Amino acid sequence: MPFAPGDSSKGASLFKTRCAQCHTTGAGEPNKVGPNLHGIFGRKTGQVDGFQYTAANVNKGITWDDNTLFEYLENPKKYIPGTKMAFAGLKKDKDRNDLITWLKEATA
Repeated sequence: MPFAPGDSSKGASLFKTRCAQCHTTGAGEPNKVGPNLHGIFGRKTGQVDGFQYTAANVNKGITWDDNTLFEYLENPKKYIPGTKMAFAGLKKDKDRNDLITWLKEATA
């Protein structure tokens, strides 16, 4: 199943509880354990200045969009073997749709 627009407010809540400990989303905000996600849509993997990526992330070479994020967020270690992202993923399609819908607003 590909990405379908979700509930942005639920996505914001998911980000706060599942992602915010490692990621920021605002322009100019610092990297944390994970990179700042501002401008992620349309950017290639492994490209945030000042963040130390694994070779697996840099070499994946995909461009982040609704569908690549939808697949990645289900199981990051399967999508990019060798990533250092410790997050196990969001198994429910609805959760991924909600999170991506919010990320599109929050990272633009």
